[in-house]
Amino acid sequence: MTAPNASHTDNPTLGIALVIVGMLAISINDMLVKQLAGGYPLHEIVFARASIGLFLCLILVAFEGGYKILRTDRPFMHALRGMMIVTANMTFFLAIAAIPLADATALFFVAPLFITVLSIPILGETVGMRRLIAVVIGFAGVLVMLQPGSSMMENASGTVVALLPVVAAFAYALTQILTRKLGISSKPSALAVYIQLAFVIVSLAFWIATGDGRFAEGVSNPSLELLLRAWRWPDSQDIWLLGLLGVISAVASYTLSAAYKLANAATIAPFEYVELPMAIFWGWLFWGEFPGPLTGAGIALIAGAGIYVFWRERQRNRPLAMKRATRRW
Repeated sequence: MTAPNASHTDNPTLGIALVIVGMLAISINDMLVKQLAGGYPLHEIVFARASIGLFLCLILVAFEGGYKILRTDRPFMHALRGMMIVTANMTFFLAIAAIPLADATALFFVAPLFITVLSIPILGETVGMRRLIAVVIGFAGVLVMLQPGSSMMENASGTVVALLPVVAAFAYALTQILTRKLGISSKPSALAVYIQLAFVIVSLAFWIATGDGRFAEGVSNPSLELLLRAWRWPDSQDIWLLGLLGVISAVASYTLSAAYKLANAATIAPFEYVELPMAIFWGWLFWGEFPGPLTGAGIALIAGAGIYVFWRERQRNRPLAMKRATRRW
């Protein structure tokens, strides 16, 4: 198990508050991305958001010790972590273009279950029978949500699209495993800069490859259309939404990085689940989406299993993702 960071300050109350702020920021971000997904390519949305977020995070770096804190002796590992975060983010955004926001959010919350499973072969950790049963129950919730009669599958344009949030969760789980192996000691603002920079680089690469929209001709799948649509100058009413995305991105990156450096992950991570009711609220308010019985049952199984895993880790005093530096950011 990774040794605690020497610079760690135990302040669970502040950590919980920062996680809740971060989850509110993420839920607003997801809602705004879904709003913009009908008219702009994903790489343009991500580039606008990350560019503004990067600028704001660099300002925070100046207050947390200056630009010298951006130096790292493990650039490759930080780059790999950044790519995993980008993968988690972009696959999730592709999903919410086609399926309800609450459903995608719930499926993403299988990430703690993936972390539990991956910690066995990669970190050599022992996972007890109770947590393994919780993992099975959580993944059963995924299968319930993927049933043909569920409200999610009625909206999804195929099982592959419906599974994109699960892919996002897996990429995020790999990120957290890397975090544990690294024993991250960077400042929250520096971690946020690394992530935002990864988003900028990847979105520019997509713009070079697909920015003229030549691959989007004849595409009807909402997720593929979002990925391949041509780059265009934003409408005047949407410019402020793209700017708000950048601010929200910086807030989420910083608050979550700070939260997991202030408190034990097993204590504060269950509070990430406040994003679920937020996602249900935004889906109902803007798109008239509300989980049906099968989807609701799946959400309950996934959320219950994830919260139990965190609770069990706290009881055993073995935090599942010690010093987690980021969530999907």
